[in-house]
Amino acid sequence: MTLARQRWRRVRRIAFYGFLALVALLLVRYARSVDWAEVGVTLAGYGPGTLATAIGLTLASYLLYSGYDLAARRYAHHDLPARKVMGIAMVAYAFSLNVGALFGGAGFRYRLYSHEGFGLGTISRIVAFAIGTNWIGYLLLGGALFASGRVRAPPDWPVTGERLPWLGAAMLAAVVVYLIACRLTHGRVLHLRGHHFRLPSVPLALLQLALAATNWALMATLLFVLMPTGVTYSAVLGALLVAAVASAIAHIPAGIGVLEAVFIALLGHQVPQAQMLAALLAYRACYYLGPLMVAIAGYALLETRRRGRPLRADQSGSS
Repeated sequence: MTLARQRWRRVRRIAFYGFLALVALLLVRYARSVDWAEVGVTLAGYGPGTLATAIGLTLASYLLYSGYDLAARRYAHHDLPARKVMGIAMVAYAFSLNVGALFGGAGFRYRLYSHEGFGLGTISRIVAFAIGTNWIGYLLLGGALFASGRVRAPPDWPVTGERLPWLGAAMLAAVVVYLIACRLTHGRVLHLRGHHFRLPSVPLALLQLALAATNWALMATLLFVLMPTGVTYSAVLGALLVAAVASAIAHIPAGIGVLEAVFIALLGHQVPQAQMLAALLAYRACYYLGPLMVAIAGYALLETRRRGRPLRADQSGSS
């Protein structure tokens, strides 16, 4: 092994441990911001049936999310077994929700897929496909919801109720443009600011839409189950979609404070603030904290099973 390669491996090792230290710091910061006593009181107030439903919806959502990476197998042309792909995807999703998409979703995918011998190019295509799937499904579901006129904006909201259908129409138009682009450019390599990529086939793009739109709907269903009476499902879904964008812009791990602020702003005039905050705490416990504990154990298991593998051929084609 050359001296330069040894140095590069040492730099990578230092960078990885630095990454883990940053993740640990973010987790500690997150844990300190949670009112654990209130979480316990809130969860204790729900009946066994409600909690079982919430846990079931959480499991269904995480399993559905792993479908993003399963679909990416076809896009990136790799043959990793489905159980390993699903494990990596769910671990990455839990960390993404709690510590951010860059360090969680992308960082853990790079780490775990590299353990399987994947090259940087293949992993980058998987990450890009998963991120694209999430947001293209968001546009479809959000566009349909806002265009339907079923979401009523609060009196002091910047975007009036009359403009929401237009916003929804624009979101749906973006989905149509994406599908047309997939049809017209399939098989061609596109270039953007020095990056080279290919759009998926139309059937694969439709699968992206179905997976992500259904997953966003499941997340809203979980929130709706935990919410007090007096709030409609469409209102909860609309608030969740707005909060997702606000959290992405704020770059705050787990969207701490952002989710609560958006729901209070949009739905605070419909239900008491204390009840809404209690429901959001329960939602965080079920969808964020519980899966994070499982993901930490799963990540440790994946690390202990690491084996030296030769680098796979990094293909540039996509479906």
